[in-house]
Parts: sequence; structure tokens; C-alpha cells
Amino acid sequence: MSATVLCFGEILLRLSSPNKELLLQSARFDVHVGGAEANVAVSLSKLGHSAAVVSTLPDSTLGHACAGELRRHGVNTDAIRFCDGRMGLYFLTHGAGHRPAEVLYDRAGSAFAAAGADAYDWNALLAGCSWLHVSGITPAVSTAAGEAAMRAMSAARQRGAKISFDCNFRARVWGSRAKDAPAVLRKLCEQADLIFGDERDFAFMLAGTTDAAFKAFEQLQFIACTNRERHSVDVQQLSGRLQSRQATYTTRPYPLYGIVDRIGAGDAFAAGVLHGLIRSFDPQKAIDFATVAACLKHSIPGDFNLASAADVELLLSEQRTDVRR
Repeated sequence: MSATVLCFGEILLRLSSPNKELLLQSARFDVHVGGAEANVAVSLSKLGHSAAVVSTLPDSTLGHACAGELRRHGVNTDAIRFCDGRMGLYFLTHGAGHRPAEVLYDRAGSAFAAAGADAYDWNALLAGCSWLHVSGITPAVSTAAGEAAMRAMSAARQRGAKISFDCNFRARVWGSRAKDAPAVLRKLCEQADLIFGDERDFAFMLAGTTDAAFKAFEQLQFIACTNRERHSVDVQQLSGRLQSRQATYTTRPYPLYGIVDRIGAGDAFAAGVLHGLIRSFDPQKAIDFATVAACLKHSIPGDFNLASAADVELLLSEQRTDVRR
């Protein structure tokens, strides 16, 4: 297996209430494949990169269908393990007006969570990879998954691959282990060249700011985040920030009207930043590209951002028309 970016994490099935109904208001669900790292891999593939996912799925119709969906979008799935176990699920109630969206997880004891920390041969899996992408959701899923993430990052560091880490604190996934989260996340951040996180994340982990993060994490070269202003569920505003050890780069705010689906926008942003760094964009262009990629995700149903690099560049150019013919 060979890929520019290797993404490690749990692949999930999302079941969402249709037409912005409440959960089980009618006896139907819209079904999508997702998961933070899988979302990044799909977006990178759509942007023209070679991306692969490392994960464990149940050896069932559901598990194989999820892997097939990733392959349909160009993601390498050779490193996905299949074994006995259950599928990780989450249920989404879309927000509307002033009613926020709500996520209900059903992923405890999934095949991924139950996989041992030694289930993955990282030296073999990372051969030829330039980047490893991991998120803070993985250690929240189980202690073993967190240890596997740590082993992956250590192996990537030894092989000279760069590492991106999305803090992605999810209190509902950590559950009773939430008290351990700051220390675990700090340990993983120590390996990262690029961290996706904001002031809340660094206050949670370090009781400090982004400046404290650069002091605490020797490998760290960049911190990236979005800033979202909410007027309602359907009317918001998004801007981006990329900070290096020398300078900070920000974007203009982008208005978001008539939001279709904001789930996965952070992963679209992460993929956009990685795209910029891999393509050697200057920092300002990288953060502009990533923020616009995240904006476009809001117009696409499901977890995956299916926008191409040309779609992002068109919006950046501000030469778009009502209909592209």
C-alpha cells in the first residue's frame, strides 16, 4: 500500500432524521458513511491526493459497504481490517432555526474500539507515506485505540513522516474517561507538526493559549482553526486562521446561508490545510483554500466534502456564476 496521507480512525455509519425532523419523528433515516479521519481522506482524494484509511470494521455487510463507499471516492482501503464485532453508529438530528443539531453516539464496544493496540503494523503501513493524520476522537473511543494512535505517531516520527492531529474533544465519546483526556491529548500533541485546535482546546489541555502550545510541543510548526459566528442554524459566518512560530495568517469572513449540512466541515478544513502544505502553498493561500473548502462542505449532504480543487479555486476567484455551463 502506498499513499501520500494515511488517516487512522474509526469509520462510522451516520443515521440522520430526514428533512430536519426530530429523531424518529417519522420511521425513516438517511444513511451516510463518515468518521473524522475517513472524511479527511475522502476530501484529500477529491483534491487530487493519494489517501488511505487504516481502521477496523466488522466483517459484515455494513462493514464491507463502508469500505466500498470509501473506495468509490478514491480512497485506498487496503489497510482496513475486518473482524467480528459491531458497527460504530451515530444518530444526527439536524438543527433548524434556533434549534441546534444534536448527535447521539452508539459506538461503545465497536470492532474498532475492541481492536488491540498491536493490531496494526505501522512500519509497513507507513511505508511511502508523507503524512499521518489522527484525531482526538480515536483515544476517546477506547484506551487500546488511543495506544494504537500513539504507536502510529511514534512510527511516523521515526520514519520522517509529518503528523497532523485534530484535537476534536468529544465529551460524550470520552464518557467516564473524560478526566484523562487532557493528559492523553497532550501526549499525542507532542508528536504533531500540525495541530487543528483553537483556544478552548489549548486551555483544556494546557491551561494556556496557542503560544503556550508552541512552547509545550517541540515538533509543532503550525496551528490551524476556524472561527464560526452563529446567527441561527442556517445563517452563520466562517473564517480561518493559520499560525506558525513566526506569524499568523487569517482569512476574511465568509457568510453561510441556507446551510445544507455542516457535519464534516472541520474535516474539510483539515484536508484543505493539508492540501496547501503538500502543494507548498504560501501560508496565506493555504488558509484561504482550507476555509473556502470548509464553506463548500456546508452545501453538501453527508459527512464527506466532495468538492474538487477546481470548485474551491472558483469560489476563491469570486468569478462564479449562477449556473456553470
